[in-house]
Amino acid sequence: MSAFIVVLNCGSSSIKFGLFDAAGDARRPAWNGKVQGIGGDHPDFGASTLAVRPVDLGREHPYAAALQIIRDEVLRWLDGRPVVAVAHRVVHGGAKHFEPVRVDAALLAELRALVPLAPLHQPFALEAMEILLRERPGLPQIACFDTGFHHTVPVVEQLLPLPYAAYQRGLRRYGFHGLSYEYMAVALAERHGELARGRTLVAHLGSGASLCAMQGLRSVATTMGFSALDGLMMGTRTGAIDPGALLYLMEVKQLSPAQLGELLYRQSGLLGVSGISAEPRRIVAHEGDAGETGERARLALELYVRRLLREIGALTAVLGGLDLLVFTAGVGEHNAFVRARVCAGLAWLGLQLDEAANAADAAVISSADSAVRVGVEPTNEEWIAARHARRLLGLG
Repeated sequence: MSAFIVVLNCGSSSIKFGLFDAAGDARRPAWNGKVQGIGGDHPDFGASTLAVRPVDLGREHPYAAALQIIRDEVLRWLDGRPVVAVAHRVVHGGAKHFEPVRVDAALLAELRALVPLAPLHQPFALEAMEILLRERPGLPQIACFDTGFHHTVPVVEQLLPLPYAAYQRGLRRYGFHGLSYEYMAVALAERHGELARGRTLVAHLGSGASLCAMQGLRSVATTMGFSALDGLMMGTRTGAIDPGALLYLMEVKQLSPAQLGELLYRQSGLLGVSGISAEPRRIVAHEGDAGETGERARLALELYVRRLLREIGALTAVLGGLDLLVFTAGVGEHNAFVRARVCAGLAWLGLQLDEAANAADAAVISSADSAVRVGVEPTNEEWIAARHARRLLGLG
């Protein structure tokens, strides 16, 4: 009888899950799905073999209710087949945790202290772990950290220009989206061979966004830092911002820390500038509008691309050139117009885009005579988490 590893990827408004065969190494889950819209007015559940349907999560404990729905549906699909482990994507491991580790009460306490550094994800992964630890204490749970892949960056990339004592206390640049970049290190070597081992830059562009510079398929620099707010402009997050602006908002506009956090994490980025959406595809539909709507749509997309170009240029300088640029995650994999605008701004590198390949979301979207190869590669964080669980538990 087949046994399975369940992978949970918990965000503030959605929980994604995937079931992977514990005995094999298949990269696609045997079954997967998600509950989305948690905390909103119209939450729903859908899976690879089930149509999306509305669900009632109540108002008091919607996240726990969403986890209960997933548990019930997973048990129904398993039909008596066992689950040997649950693997969790955990955004922040702090200065101590980089390698996957088995979850216990002590670990939960340590990770809870990091909630302010990743408020959109950390508390929800911890809630799922806590519920399972209470209800299924004998079921192994494995925490897989998004910060882990960046443990290879040099110390100079970890330091913040603060008094050195801050670094000694753990106030440093960590980097995120590590499970995605870890998968890229596997997939890009398979697809691009030795080229991927050179000067590679991966753009993980989703609702959160970051870049990772790799050499030898290892992280040497990244745009996110101490928190998941740093670096690129994102769907609702600011990215890098002048700290003087934050002092102004607190001292002059009297924003509380909670209000400032809400502004930086949920009301800024593409949504804040455009006033339309956090999704580039929806904003681009309004670029031709007259008046303020069209102007703000144009500015939001221009700023989004400009920030990408600035950071790509900076990391290209750190790498000493660029051999391979790869787009991944929701925006990176499916928004040809974003890729086209970024690539147009990189023509100075000798980069030339194949417009037909780009429109088709092909694996290689640069022309044959481009000085830099450009690719599109779907990410697979869940498989990486399942693989870590298998290895940690000695399953293969």
